[in-house]
Amino acid sequence: MAVCSVRFFGEALQQRSGLEVFVPQRGGPFPVLYLLHGLSDDYTCWGRLTPLLRLARAYPLMVVAVNGARSFYTNDPRPGGYAYEDHIVRDVVEFVEATFPARPERAARAVAGLSMGGYGAMMLALKYPETFSAVSAHSSAFFFAAGTMPGRNEYSDYLAEKYPDGRYSVFALAEGAAGGRVVPAIRFDCGRDDALLETNRRFHRHLESVGLAHEYREFDGAHSWEYWDEHIRDTLAFLARHFDLPQA
Repeated sequence: MAVCSVRFFGEALQQRSGLEVFVPQRGGPFPVLYLLHGLSDDYTCWGRLTPLLRLARAYPLMVVAVNGARSFYTNDPRPGGYAYEDHIVRDVVEFVEATFPARPERAARAVAGLSMGGYGAMMLALKYPETFSAVSAHSSAFFFAAGTMPGRNEYSDYLAEKYPDGRYSVFALAEGAAGGRVVPAIRFDCGRDDALLETNRRFHRHLESVGLAHEYREFDGAHSWEYWDEHIRDTLAFLARHFDLPQA
């Protein structure tokens, strides 16, 4: 598997952005997993802090680690705010499918992430089910635009002021998706010692209440790279089943 560090111009951002692309060296075209990072990291963290290269090598699957800064993968409505939502859904997907041996179809696209990126993955999959056919999220910040941030009241107030209409609430998006023509395959998990456990449990109960099929798991562990190192394996296994991929 080749690892490509890429810089390209993102129209939605009106600046250059980065990607790290893991590409099988034989065969193709391949389904693609778009992988999102957390608030305190960047797009290189998955390759640096987990055995992603070794794990992904077991499947005929491309993995694209995406840059989202500290945006929660939304379009910032403030003057001069960056449109990371548009950047991913338009710029990144179009660039990847024009440049690499990627299958250019909904059935071959998935999105996943951790913490801020877990929220972002779920939000994008629910908001753009015609683009992504599956989502997997770890230790996700599902409170974003839908409630308070544990232990950070000042940040919760900032989010409520920035996104007052709930358009980025995964709870509201799930209600809309439940009656939709196409719905992504959904899985998510959280550690039992994670401060975000209750918001993940709440989202699980909400999906049950609106009748949206999903897989939810809890494991031992906290909000840490030890946890994500272990459970990125679950995302890859879930997508191998979803894409019906043979294991090398």
